[in-house]
Amino acid sequence: MKNRSILLLALLLGLAVMTTVTAAELKFGFVDAARLLEESPQAQASSDILKKEFSEREERITKEVKDLKAIEERLARDGAIMAEAERSKLGTDLLGRQRKVRQEQQAFAEDLGNRRNEMMAVLQQQIQQAIVAIGKRDHFDLILYQGIAYANDGLDITGQVLDELKKTNKVK
Repeated sequence: MKNRSILLLALLLGLAVMTTVTAAELKFGFVDAARLLEESPQAQASSDILKKEFSEREERITKEVKDLKAIEERLARDGAIMAEAERSKLGTDLLGRQRKVRQEQQAFAEDLGNRRNEMMAVLQQQIQQAIVAIGKRDHFDLILYQGIAYANDGLDITGQVLDELKKTNKVK
């Protein structure tokens, strides 16, 4: 029985030493996803493309909303002195235009969201490719991308991923 205890103790000590040696040889890294989405040239280019594609439409909707507010103010200010037919026509026109603007705003928000999601999917794929390239090139055993509660700054490879993304700056 005593020999078994000594053997078991020796085995456990051996495993503990091997685990420590093995853990020391592993190479870990993490990537700050928020920083990549803020600082990568692809993210900035995507933002510029979205602004270019949707700014005219947004300005048109904003102008229409401003025009409708002016009509509402006119009705509130002058409604009592307007002829009944004019007030009724203006009120009906206002309701129809408000309904149309709400529909345009909803369609705009949906189109913008869909386009943003398309561009985000491409960006995430490019980020994944950059992380894999760095992982293989620099022999990482594990690179964490999201959901990190704490990590030593020495493990942060976000700068390397940004450099890799700058080398392969392609926006679709």
